[in-house]
Amino acid sequence: MELKKEWVRFALQPETNIRALCRRYGVSPETGYKWLGRYREEGDAGLYERSRRPLRSPDRTDNATETRILQAAGQWPVWGARKLKAWLERQGHVMPSASTIHAILRRNGLHLPQTTQTKSVGRFEHEAPNQLWQMDFKGHFGTDAGRCHPLTLLDDHSRYLLCLRSCADEKRQTVQRCLIDIFTHYGLPERMTMDNGAPWGDTTGSWTALELWLMRQGIRVGHSRPYHPQTQGKLERLHATLKCELLQGRRFTDLEQVAQAFDHWRQSYNQERPHEALAGQSPLMRYRPSVRDYNPNPAPPQYDISMSVRKVDCNGRLCFKNHTLKIGKAFIRESLGIREERDGGIYSLWWYSTKVGQIDLKQGSAYVGKSF
Repeated sequence: MELKKEWVRFALQPETNIRALCRRYGVSPETGYKWLGRYREEGDAGLYERSRRPLRSPDRTDNATETRILQAAGQWPVWGARKLKAWLERQGHVMPSASTIHAILRRNGLHLPQTTQTKSVGRFEHEAPNQLWQMDFKGHFGTDAGRCHPLTLLDDHSRYLLCLRSCADEKRQTVQRCLIDIFTHYGLPERMTMDNGAPWGDTTGSWTALELWLMRQGIRVGHSRPYHPQTQGKLERLHATLKCELLQGRRFTDLEQVAQAFDHWRQSYNQERPHEALAGQSPLMRYRPSVRDYNPNPAPPQYDISMSVRKVDCNGRLCFKNHTLKIGKAFIRESLGIREERDGGIYSLWWYSTKVGQIDLKQGSAYVGKSF
């Protein structure tokens, strides 16, 4: 049901390619157009099979309004008055002020979250969805069967939570499998940013296999400044919300149970939860899938005929002019282009259109890193 709602909201966005969206979600165009027609006629109720439940009651009284507020507070017990007001108004209800809702909650003895606000300093967001995605692992926590490493991926513009996965480890292969699912479903971003820890980056300035894999899809990769988590402030804020609303004080038996809880929370976070930074909108109201499709078989690099081409062996080394040079494990089995820069045995090292290093034959060594 939640996927139906997500599909319809994407389909209603301007200039959406309905058939491409159907392919992304694995439904036939006939089914997709049927959902869209029913939603336009009946709203969310049209997405239920044979459901005729009314969306709202036409007659409201003060008592009914208070009851509605208390019911919403029971459904979303960690939300404060402002979020409850925004959420109920999105459902089509006329609500009193946030302070009145706060008084109703207090009068009925409900737990109230802290309402103290701190002033936002230097808030910035990209102009459109998919211009920047932020990715990180939230700190791991224990289950009865072992550790869980939550992988999170957030769209900078809309705060849409693209990925919340319960992973057994933080290995590159695990991350790539998750990203392939996300890229296939939502398309590709223009840029991705992450911190400098494994498997994202390397504090020494070396290239990593994950970076090259992303760059091969045409994604620009960036990293936050070391010891500056505020660079990915939106993701840090998400992690705090996830801990408060779902993880704090809760025990899980295994990763499967965590995954079920994550899926449910992610749907409410994206589709229901009002965000004050979005003027009370939910992330889904501002997000749309990317028009750039994931390519499972990107073309190999093509180099100018003036360049020498060498393949890095399984030990991360290549041979050039009777020298065996250490390049790095990230480039294992990659073909690199080599161009002579000037007399004296200096050569530049290229991977696709990116200069990744330099060879000095006088020294018999290669320098590979991001400073070139």
